[in-house]
Amino acid sequence: MQKQMTGRRLTGVVVPIGALRGKGSMGVGEFPDLAGFAALCVKMKLGLIQLLPVNDTGYESSPYSSLTAFGLHPLYLRIEDMEEYKSAPAGVREKMAAAGRDFEKEARFSHHQILKSKMEILRDIYAANKAAITQKAAGGSLAAWIEQNPWVKEYAVYRRLKDANSEKSWQEWPEHRLASAADIEALWKDETLREEHLFWVWLQEALDVQFTAASAAVVEAGIVLEGDLPILMNEDSCDVWAHPELFNRELSAGAPPDMYSPDGQNWGFPIYDWKAHAGDNYAWWRQRIAVAAKYYQAYRIDHVLGFFRIWASSRFNYSSALGRFVPYTPVTTGDLRKLGFDKSRIRWASWPHIPTGELWNALQSNWGDLFNEAEIAAAAKKIFAKALDRVNNEELWIFKKKIRGEKDIDALDLHPAIRSYLFRAWHDRIFLEYQKGKFFPVWYFRNSRAYNTLSAEEKQNLEDLLEKRRVKSEKIWEAEGKKLLSILAESSSMLPCAEDLGAVPDCVPKTLARLKILGLRVVRWFRRWDWDGQPYVPFEEYPELSVCTPAVHDSSTVREWWEREANQEQFAGFIGVPSLPSVYNPGVAKTILLKTATARSRFRVFQIQDLLHLSNKWYAPDPASERINVPGTSNEFNWTYRLPATIDEIAKDKDLIRAVADLCKVKPAKKQQRRLCC
Repeated sequence: MQKQMTGRRLTGVVVPIGALRGKGSMGVGEFPDLAGFAALCVKMKLGLIQLLPVNDTGYESSPYSSLTAFGLHPLYLRIEDMEEYKSAPAGVREKMAAAGRDFEKEARFSHHQILKSKMEILRDIYAANKAAITQKAAGGSLAAWIEQNPWVKEYAVYRRLKDANSEKSWQEWPEHRLASAADIEALWKDETLREEHLFWVWLQEALDVQFTAASAAVVEAGIVLEGDLPILMNEDSCDVWAHPELFNRELSAGAPPDMYSPDGQNWGFPIYDWKAHAGDNYAWWRQRIAVAAKYYQAYRIDHVLGFFRIWASSRFNYSSALGRFVPYTPVTTGDLRKLGFDKSRIRWASWPHIPTGELWNALQSNWGDLFNEAEIAAAAKKIFAKALDRVNNEELWIFKKKIRGEKDIDALDLHPAIRSYLFRAWHDRIFLEYQKGKFFPVWYFRNSRAYNTLSAEEKQNLEDLLEKRRVKSEKIWEAEGKKLLSILAESSSMLPCAEDLGAVPDCVPKTLARLKILGLRVVRWFRRWDWDGQPYVPFEEYPELSVCTPAVHDSSTVREWWEREANQEQFAGFIGVPSLPSVYNPGVAKTILLKTATARSRFRVFQIQDLLHLSNKWYAPDPASERINVPGTSNEFNWTYRLPATIDEIAKDKDLIRAVADLCKVKPAKKQQRRLCC
């Protein structure tokens, strides 16, 4: 049944659980709301519901910053549906009613406040039912659940410690920062701590019961439920704390620079030690897949490129401009010597050099209107003393050996303008020497001072060397990706769908196709970028093994994109409707979404906001307010989107139901000879 469902051509919707508004929800979507949402999707003829991650992230609102690879988020628990709620004290019911009234007024949900309120109520319910829960854990249903979910022991110990330490990262705990498996087992068995550990176990069992029931309701409705599996773990997580041997915490994962993030992205998450994972046949990953398979028929592999190679940066940097690919076949000292680089030229190429005059000019341009030359000279002297060493007797300076990255520069307490200048200077090099005698070309090496002092012949020889290293590295990436993704694919009957955005090596789409893993095609970004005019790829050329979507949780909605970002004339020409209005309305929405639905991709999925725009009833005054997340920002807005009305109210919108149903009837575009269009 499962393979039959996921093997069909489907139209689906992407929605965060927290966005759902049900009759009994407490200001945020809860697992039982999924059943009601599935009933709405049946009316709309949708065949797939894709969720964002639902693992416990504590008070961090980003679902991609999880405290656990296995535990579910208490935020999504419906307290009224719990068996123990029936015997809750009257005060608890009053708290629930008051909280529900307050939180339901909000256009977006307050992750922190709702979770805080729920946890207080759950503590009261647990206290009132402690004896019965303890008995269940001694030999009843809860004991059996613990046996079936052994990960919960580590999770309960970790969560108790985190709670006892005011939610601080485990790296800041006064004790138990380092805990072996034996230490964790001893804490779990400590009878004086048992009641507190059982609180977290009790929560997870209740969450599992509710999510399992909701998942079953979706499948019973004939709809595929797709989950989301973040590739990386938060450093402050149970998994990194309990299994440090599986992670390399010296490096921080992220993404290389691009047009949206010129300094790259540094996510702050540790990378994996794949050799350690191989040592026990990838048991941790297999367990992750097994747990996900309890609920889903398909799953999205977040940042699938990381299974081939990950962009990693030093922990001493804020940005990832000086990141490198891991794994990578390095350029060696021997390679550079063959190109004619002696010791001093290797240092010139791999270590930033700052001319005295350039630093002086930077000071003049920033402070010339505020200070006289004597004051500027004093400031320069301070910078030289704190950050730089002179190269022999030249008017040339290099960073002191104690400077290991941007964080060390920041710690010097210099003027912000000079700090920014030194950050830029820190990046100015051809190579990053990440180990003695091993070099990686920095992302912007062609803009560096050192590169531009090379002769034309030297530049060509260097480019040839780097191309050889890229080709050799790509073979390693291909083998690595094939091995790791094969393990994921063989570990369950779920259909894997890969998020393969970014700087994608040629080996990635080949490997995904070989393993029958669906790739992701975001319409606004799926273009022939190396062609004149950068034309959109025709919908009939989308691969069958793909998921097509016009927007994702990190992008603007289609409405905001159309009104504020898109080249409207270019896109209207691409879809063959040159007279498309410039102001977004249900007519424009219908035209764009219907055209998108013709993609030959197996799955065509749309954010719930984009589907709601097929009706006049659900337009927010400001399209930016309908976003789920704005990358690169951290605030209370991100990840707190809610539907503009309850599921039942939306279900009464016959125009919307009809428009989405029409979307689901669209046939794939036929391949044909087609003129090149912009």
